[in-house]
Formats: sequence, C-alpha cells, structure tokens
Amino acid sequence: MIDKEGNHLDCRIRGKLRLAGIKSTNPIAVGDEIEFDLEESKNDDDIQIGVIKKILPRKNYVIRKSINLSKRSHILAANIDCVYLIVTLVSPQTQTGFIDRFLVTAEAYHIPVTLLFNKIDLYNAEELDQLDFTKSIYENTGYRSHTISAKQASSVSFLKEEIKGKKVMFGGHSGVGKSTLVNTLDKNLDLKTAQISKSHSSGLHTTTFAEMFELATGGFIIDTPGIRAFGLIDFDKKELSHYFPEMRELLPDCKFNNCQHLNEPKCAVRKAFVEDEIAASRYMNYVKMMEEDQEETFRKDIYK
Repeated sequence: MIDKEGNHLDCRIRGKLRLAGIKSTNPIAVGDEIEFDLEESKNDDDIQIGVIKKILPRKNYVIRKSINLSKRSHILAANIDCVYLIVTLVSPQTQTGFIDRFLVTAEAYHIPVTLLFNKIDLYNAEELDQLDFTKSIYENTGYRSHTISAKQASSVSFLKEEIKGKKVMFGGHSGVGKSTLVNTLDKNLDLKTAQISKSHSSGLHTTTFAEMFELATGGFIIDTPGIRAFGLIDFDKKELSHYFPEMRELLPDCKFNNCQHLNEPKCAVRKAFVEDEIAASRYMNYVKMMEEDQEETFRKDIYK
C-alpha cells in the first residue's frame, strides 16, 4: 500500500472484512483506496503493519470470471483512469473475440481503452496488412489505437506524457509485452520478462499477480497477469449491444425497443452488418456472446 505521503506499507486484511459477503475471489484489488489502522509495535525494531478496516467505494474496476469458480468474479484493477490493452497479431496471436470481450467490460464500467498493437518490428508484409485492417476496425469504432515496439523507447515515448499523474492498467495475453513496455517506460523498474514458447507460439507466464508501479516521470502503472480468455460476468444479455459503441448509435433505428439484433425484422444493427457498416468480426463476436451459456463457457477461463 502507498499512503498519502508516498510511503510504502505492508498491510493485512481484517478478518471480518474477508467474510463481508464479497463475491470476488480477491476482496482487495490493486488500485483500491482504503482506510487502515497501524498495528501497535512491540518494540522499536518492529516493522509497522497496516490493518485494512474499510474499502472505499470504487469509481470503476475491470472484472472477469474467476479462475476456477464459475459464479465468482476476479477484479483485475480498480479506480483506474484508463486501460491500455496490448495486442499482438503474432507471437502470440490476440483474437478479436478476446479484444471485444475486454472492451465490452471496460465500456460497462465507463473505462477508456487504448489499443496498443505491439511487436510491429516482427511482422512481415502480409502481417502488416492484417495489422492495418484490424487496427482500422477499432479506430472506426472510436477506440484510440497505436502501433508500437515495446522495446524501443522512441516508439512509446508518447505514453509517458499520457500516463503522467494518472493510474492506468496494462492488460493482454501473456507474452504480448506488458512487462517489457513497463521496463521501457522506466528503466529503474526492471520487471521480469520471458521468451515466447516456440512450440505453442504463446507467452510464458511471468507476472503472477497484479502489481502497481510508480513511474519516475509521474503516474502509476498496474501490470496484470497475462489472460488467456476473458469471461464476462453479471451481464444482462438484453443490454449487451449497449456496450458496442457502433451498435449503441443504431439502437433507436431498430423497429423494436427490445431488439436483440439476431433475427428480428427491421433491425438497424443487422442491416448495418449486411451493408458492411459494422465490422463482421465485431458483429459475429457479439452473436457468440449472446448465444453462449456464460456459466459453462467460461468455467475454464484461466490465467496463462
């Protein structure tokens, strides 16, 4: 924990706080603001420990289905100003389904997201074309997007200014370069990184829990464990389209107020999809989210 004076302090949770009916697997999340008491020291050599007595109301959070418990949630980070979702189309590949689930959750909690398409130095000509196409999908939807190489300071220098004075989260699969990017932004941090598994073209898990770091240039970065899949939780399917900005704009034009944009007549969203005004990948990912049984589909949603 970091107090108002910038001091770092180890804390523990008061017992009854653990049992307060919290449905999340982690009652305290990185980024939480708390009230605490200091334990009395037995002698002058004892390290003071804080005892968390209250979690202050969260302005927002990024939440997903828990690792093993299908009816429980896991909060990745709380009280954040924005999220940077790091995406790679190779080594490893980030599917649009993962991106769209992440964006839906951020939209639900009013958290701005910027997409960082990383490792552009590794792409061949065909992959660069695919990158431009994928990037254009999200830019046309209204999401800020950048192409970067996390190892090159000049490629990510704009982030230092954007983050200054803010609390931001880095998210994405294992191996997409989250820790590398943090190290590039502040050479003093030296977070552990790992090579990509050649046999599976996937990232090796180096960050095992979310942790917040203060940058020398100002601001805080929350580095999260790599996520294989992103399980939605506590979503009313009737409202799912509200979290797709391009669909949300068209809702008043549908014939029915409760249109689900699947098979209904005179649906403005389906019409836009057919006429290529909505990206096919975005609409098909929406349909998959609508059709699946969330309790079963995400039971195996795990960290990688």
